[in-house]
Amino acid sequence: MALTPLDIHNKEFSRRLRGYDEDEVNEFLDQVIKDYESVIRENKDLLHRMTSMEERLNHFMNLEETLSKTIIVAQEAADEVRGNAKKEAQLVVKEAEKNADRIINESLVKSRKVAVEMEELKKQASIYRTRFRTLIEAQLELLAQDGWDALDRQSRELDREMEQAQADRRSSELY
Repeated sequence: MALTPLDIHNKEFSRRLRGYDEDEVNEFLDQVIKDYESVIRENKDLLHRMTSMEERLNHFMNLEETLSKTIIVAQEAADEVRGNAKKEAQLVVKEAEKNADRIINESLVKSRKVAVEMEELKKQASIYRTRFRTLIEAQLELLAQDGWDALDRQSRELDREMEQAQADRRSSELY
């Protein structure tokens, strides 16, 4: 059991012959009591500070643990977001590839259709040119024949007869 300053203060020594000087011993004991009280006070103060420091240490350890868990959760969330973003990007790329293939296929179909239409138009144009050439050649042939001269003579004779008939009518109207 530890001595208290009160124990030291109340301690009585037995007296003997040729013993220690009582005043000197009491003075020394008073000094020991003061020092002992100071040490006890300092010890209590240090114990209080140590308790406070342990509380702070526990607080910081809890904070560190919470931060570690938070960092782990954040890292897992970031990994999940990154994974989801990669999956979404792959889906977007696949969709774009499908659209590109569809557009290319539609363009090829349209291109083939236009090519077929162009061939058809070329054929029709060729047929038209051939028919037109044939018609012009037939017309030139008709123009080159002598039949036109006969028609031209007949036309002139008719014109003369008509002029004669008109002249006759005028003269009959005058008489």
